[in-house]
Amino acid sequence: MVSKTYSSGRDDWSGPTIDHATFAANLARRRAALGNPELPRNAGGNRTDSKRALLAAIEAAGGRW
Repeated sequence: MVSKTYSSGRDDWSGPTIDHATFAANLARRRAALGNPELPRNAGGNRTDSKRALLAAIEAAGGRW
């Protein structure tokens, strides 16, 4: 059940909107133009112990987060 005060924001938003499919296509095109560079990942210096354990378990299972 949705709250009676909930608003999707679409009716009262006067700023620009971005179509997700168009954005994704433009992003793919721009990355391809740059040779699909490997972007740096978060170093993870502020991760909690539980997050570190989760990532270790994912890696141990053969996954890559």
